[in-house]
Amino acid sequence: MKQTKPNWAVHALPSLADVAFVVPILFVFGKMNGARSLLGDGDTGWHVRTGEWILRHGQAPHRDIFSFSMTGQPWFAWEWLWDVVFAWLHQRGGMAAVVLGSMLVISLTFALLYGVARRRSGNPLIAIGVTVLAAAASTIHWLARPHLVTLLFLVIFYDLLDRLPALSKGARQRVACAVLPALTVLWTNLHGGFVAGVAVILVFAAAEGVRALSAARREDRRAALRLGALYLAAAGACLAASFLNPYFYHLHVHIAQYLTDPYQYQHISEFLSLSFHHPAARYLEAMLLLAGAAAVWQLRRARLADAMLIAAWGHLALVSARNIPIFAILAAPAVAGMLEAWLTELAGARVAPWLRSLAARFQESARGAGALEGIWRLHAASALALGLLAMLFYLPAPAPRFRAEYDPRVYPAQALEVLRRAPAARRVFANDEWGDYLIYQLYPRSKVFVDGRSDFYGRAFEEKYLDVLNVKYDWEQTLRGYGIDTILLPPDAPLAGALKESRRWSLDYDDGVALVFHATGVAPGKGEQVSAAPKSGGENRDRRITKLHPRDLGITNTTAKRS
Repeated sequence: MKQTKPNWAVHALPSLADVAFVVPILFVFGKMNGARSLLGDGDTGWHVRTGEWILRHGQAPHRDIFSFSMTGQPWFAWEWLWDVVFAWLHQRGGMAAVVLGSMLVISLTFALLYGVARRRSGNPLIAIGVTVLAAAASTIHWLARPHLVTLLFLVIFYDLLDRLPALSKGARQRVACAVLPALTVLWTNLHGGFVAGVAVILVFAAAEGVRALSAARREDRRAALRLGALYLAAAGACLAASFLNPYFYHLHVHIAQYLTDPYQYQHISEFLSLSFHHPAARYLEAMLLLAGAAAVWQLRRARLADAMLIAAWGHLALVSARNIPIFAILAAPAVAGMLEAWLTELAGARVAPWLRSLAARFQESARGAGALEGIWRLHAASALALGLLAMLFYLPAPAPRFRAEYDPRVYPAQALEVLRRAPAARRVFANDEWGDYLIYQLYPRSKVFVDGRSDFYGRAFEEKYLDVLNVKYDWEQTLRGYGIDTILLPPDAPLAGALKESRRWSLDYDDGVALVFHATGVAPGKGEQVSAAPKSGGENRDRRITKLHPRDLGITNTTAKRS
């Protein structure tokens, strides 16, 4: 019987891959705070200005360009390529283009994750459900920052590594020795998360090592050893490829020092554990429960890599909130495979007839959906959704959710006019989050005391900065030493109360969001540098610096209170 070709119009119909692409857009602009959610962290601003500097100078910076407190000190702009791409977008479309570019990366990540989950489970309905859950758990760290590309690359790496055993010998070697290292070069220059990619390869290698040790037959042992050796070769090749960056091996030393510094995990909010009162925690809990069951299920079927990835990244997700999206992404394929196996068993199990019937009907629906998913698509729905989003951004008067701007209820947008009216460049003290914002709004006319580059400033400087914020005994000496003549703070900052009581400082401006003080007895820009070494030893400091959790609490309409 001759097979009928599908009508051409079918190729333009939406697929479940299109649904996976659109779901993050619906989360951000339906349940979250829209564009302001992705701009819920000031770092985006200094990344854009860094990219503009690179475009002007034709090289990545090696020295600080943004602060007056650490001017000329060595600095690693380790996301320089992301900075360049998004600076280029910003020059042509403003911050709206930056947000749209970030949204595209997020949507592509989960569209690809759906494809991986569908391949692993063979059930498109289960795959889309697990993908939506993984996306919901990941919303906590959706920001217009370079780390988004790490989520995308992790999906690609996992898919390639998971497919490797089924490929022919020649194809395996090409993937391991050419494709993965080539991707690593790009990843390394976009974001420092390439370290996670190498770690995932090593987990696959370790899983094959364990399989070789436990194999009963010699041929199984040899097959496992050969595959493990290939994974190790891929990890080595990717590590070698990562040295192709503007800072050579110095970048690796810097990243290692940064990631092993316990100070970061005690004071930077996104490195802290998630509060389970957070609205996004319910999705993390669901994923943890399913992933734990999947790890046991995969172990029983000798799929050690999945079990090891779930155990390792599940732990890291509980330790640090910024690891939650990585955990959700790496766990999703194994969870999808487990759920499909359970569903198949349920359809033939000795349970209530209605339950068997329900499982059978679901599988029948999945087979129908799978037949449709097998037809190639133009993915016009995804393109249309992104195009509609762009149109809403560039309307003459866009709705609040489609305004690509820093939230004026959180950032000192109105107070900027006071700083801009100053006859000369001021030395402004502000918290690190607002320092990011000031770089975006005032650089190069003005530089900042501190910003969100915690890896650059280091522990000693940030402890001195915390002492000032928390009104420690030598706070005035520090301000004088750096020649601070202007202070910009939120009204509830402890330092704001001390400044109001001080005769050396005068309140110039108060709009309920920001206070601007100026020094009454210090000439602007003058002062003697003071040592950043802490005198108080760091005891009894505020637990974190003022870098905030994303102000948009997961997929809710609630904004967080500034801590």
